[in-house]
Amino acid sequence: MKILIMGSGGLGGLYGGLLARAGCEVTFVARGAHLAALREHGLTIENAARGDIRLPKVSVTDDPAGAGEADFVLIAVKLWDTEAAARAVKPALAPDTAVISLQNGVMKDDILRRELGSRAVMGGVAYVGTHIARPGVIHQAGTLQRLVIGEYDGRRSPRAERLLEAAVRAGLQAELSADIRRAIWEKFVFLVGLSGATATVRAPIGRIRENPRARAFLRELMKEAVRVGIAHGVALPEDYADERLAFADTVPADMVSSLFVDLERGNRLEVEWLAGAVARLGEEKGVATPANRAVWDILALHAAGKT
Repeated sequence: MKILIMGSGGLGGLYGGLLARAGCEVTFVARGAHLAALREHGLTIENAARGDIRLPKVSVTDDPAGAGEADFVLIAVKLWDTEAAARAVKPALAPDTAVISLQNGVMKDDILRRELGSRAVMGGVAYVGTHIARPGVIHQAGTLQRLVIGEYDGRRSPRAERLLEAAVRAGLQAELSADIRRAIWEKFVFLVGLSGATATVRAPIGRIRENPRARAFLRELMKEAVRVGIAHGVALPEDYADERLAFADTVPADMVSSLFVDLERGNRLEVEWLAGAVARLGEEKGVATPANRAVWDILALHAAGKT
C-alpha cells in the first residue's frame, strides 16, 4: 500500500510514521529544516506514555509530483494551504486513489472536491495531540491516536476497508463511519468552542469551565456551531453542545487549543476556518452567530501572525 503524506508536521508525521512502521510504503512531503532532518536522520516519535519510535530511514521529498501514484493521500497541511496542497498532489492520483484530509474545520473537503473531484475525496477525522519538537522529531502527548474515516455516500468501500485494516495494524484507534460528515462536525463543534474560548480569554480550559461567564461563552460558541450544522443538514442532536460541555469537564485542566498556541507564538491563525467558518456558514442559512463572529473579530489583528 502506497501512502503519500502531504504535510509532515505533528499530525502527518505521527500518522505517517505509524503506518510506515506497520509496513506501508509511505512517502513524506516536507520542507526546510524538517525535510533535511528527515533525509539525514529519519523520523523519531517521542511519547512518554507509549515509548519512543525511531525510523532511521524514511522516504521524503519536497515535491509530491515525483513520488509516483499513491493508493492514499493524507492531507495534513494548515488550512490556508489546502488548495495549493490539492493541486500539488494531483500527479499522485490514480483512478481509485483516496484523498483524506486530517485537517481541522468543515470546509476542507469542499476545497478538495473542487480541485480533485468528488470521487477522490474520502472524509477523515483525526484525534491526537502532537507537534514538531525539533526538525525530524514529533512529540506526542498522551496515548490518544484516533482516526475516523468514511466515504461520503456511507458505503464500506474496498479502499476504505483497506485503509482501516492498515490503520488498525499500525496501532491507531481506527473506525469507519457511515456518516463521516457528521463525524467531522462532531469534532468541529468542540474545536470551535475550545479554540475560540482559550484564544480570546487567553486561558486554558480549566479556568474557563470554572468561571460561570466564561463557561457560558464556551457553551454558546458550541451551540452556535451546532445550530449552523443542523441548518446545513448535519444530523447533530440539538443538545449536542451540552454533551460537549460535559466532555470539556473531563479533559485536563491545562488543555489549550492549537489556535491558542499559535497566537502565543505569533504564528498565523486558522480562525477564519473555525469561528469564521461558523459565522460564514451561519450567514448562508440565516443563523445568528454573534459569539463566533466576536471571536473572529477579536482575533482579526492577529490572524496573519507577526509580520
